Order: sequence, then structure tokens, then C-alpha cells
Amino acid sequence: QVRLVESGGGSVQTGGSLRLTCEASGNIVQINVMSYYRQAPGKQRELVAAHTRVGTTNYSGFAKGRFTISRDDTQKTVHLQMNNLQPEDTAVYYCAATGTTIQPANFIPEPYWGQGTQVTVSS
Repeated sequence: QVRLVESGGGSVQTGGSLRLTCEASGNIVQINVMSYYRQAPGKQRELVAAHTRVGTTNYSGFAKGRFTISRDDTQKTVHLQMNNLQPEDTAVYYCAATGTTIQPANFIPEPYWGQGTQVTVSS
């Protein structure tokens, strides 16, 4: 099985920064895409940023210029650096691993999800 454990959420004031981390564990051979999504109260879950195994990144419009997603050399840990946070960034942030190959060589296209971490930005 694959497990995603998130850390780094919290409360900051407008303009502050937070760094989220998500670590994947289990019988993982590789993960194609590691992403962060967020869900605010009463809203649908939306993509924040994604990082592919080959190094390409994709950001939603609200994240461009403020957020940076990165993966470590093991490709099983992803970070989301969030700067200049605004009250509208308040949400639960979820890590996702999509396109995972688990031992011995089973490809799982559906995403695995982390437990979510709360980010609260006060004005």
C-alpha cells in the first residue's frame, strides 16, 4: 500500500509564508505525478500545483508567482513553498500521488491522497 503523510500547515497572517511537505511511503517503485490540491469550506477541491517525475511543473493561476512545488531526489517527497499568503488561500491542502507503480510492477492510475493539512491565513 501507499501512504502519504503531510506536514507543515498552520496559521499565518496575510503576506506570510508556509512550507508544506508530503512524504510517500510503501512498496513504491515510482510516482509519476505528485500534486497539491486544496479545498475551502463550501467549495470544490482544486489543483494548486503538480510536479511530474521528469521535472515539469504545473500551477493554477492563483499559485503562479507565489507558490513553488519541488520534489526531492528520492522522488517520494514533495514540498509546496507558499509565499505572500492571502486570506483566500485558507483551505485544507491535500497531497496526491498519481500514476504510481508499486512492487513488483503494478501500475495504479488512481490517485492516492494524504490526510490533508489546514492552512489558515488571517487578515
